[in-house]
Amino acid sequence: MTSFEDRGRGFEAKFANDEEMAFRVTARRNRLLGQWAAGLMGLTPAEADAYATSVVQADFEEIGDEDVVRKLLGDLTAAGVEIEPAALRRALDERAVEARRQLMEGR
Repeated sequence: MTSFEDRGRGFEAKFANDEEMAFRVTARRNRLLGQWAAGLMGLTPAEADAYATSVVQADFEEIGDEDVVRKLLGDLTAAGVEIEPAALRRALDERAVEARRQLMEGR
């Protein structure tokens, strides 16, 4: 029975590690996406950093990416930047790949 319990603990630890990594990738992706959008809006470096943080925080409003997409579309439109939702989603996907790469290299 001990080996079964050890195996269960191992699966729980792997699940917790996988969930933590997914959270970190999403947070990094959102930060990168915020920096990208800040560049499009012509924000200063300090403003860009604050904006990237606000994009990360926006992801806590609801499950999924819609809260982030909605925030970015609204902010970009308000700043006079025309962007299609599909282009924003492509940028989101590209930043997800970059975020995962950065975190894997950082390990």
